[in-house]
Amino acid sequence: MKLLFFVLELTVAYCHKDFSIKSKFMNYFDNEKNVNDYISRTEGHDGQELIEILHNYLPYNSTVLELGMGPGSDLDLLSRRYQVTGSDNSKLFIDRYRDIHKDSDLLFLDATSIDTNKKFDCIYSHKVLHYFADEELSQSFKRQYQVLENKGILCHTFWYGDKIEEHLGRLIYYHTEENIKNIICNNFDILEMERYEEIEKDDSIYVILKKL
Repeated sequence: MKLLFFVLELTVAYCHKDFSIKSKFMNYFDNEKNVNDYISRTEGHDGQELIEILHNYLPYNSTVLELGMGPGSDLDLLSRRYQVTGSDNSKLFIDRYRDIHKDSDLLFLDATSIDTNKKFDCIYSHKVLHYFADEELSQSFKRQYQVLENKGILCHTFWYGDKIEEHLGRLIYYHTEENIKNIICNNFDILEMERYEEIEKDDSIYVILKKL
């Protein structure tokens, strides 16, 4: 399976997952120029193939929270079948999407703490959670468990591998099957976990989980 998406121009590679540095970078997408550049680069690319797989597990009209919606390409696709709520920690992305979609349900939140009282049948993200180190990712999964309805579904993608790279001052954490299994512990049943090609063979991995 090949999902065409934005190709990150990655610069410095670190070979060990336990290596960590404190990023001086606060939020790249608080800058309007950076947002415009990202939208230009990602135009025409989305997670359609991943969403089609999600259809096998998530009934029509289910409620879906997208983490890290960005310009909203995947949110648009999800909205064709589901009741969607978009979220991002960039107000620029949220405001731009709301300017076009006046009645959209949008939340300004961080994908780790997910500070909302709402509950959802599904939580979705496409190449968003790779910004979190294992401890932060574990925290996010625990919070997602709380936000999900009973037997709710998670659908996420990551870059595949066992390394850390830096891009624009932010660390990008690659993940393997074993690493993901360790992070989710016993809170979810793995419905699907497969590698796929986004840029080159087996460079990415998607996982679909069900809340136990």
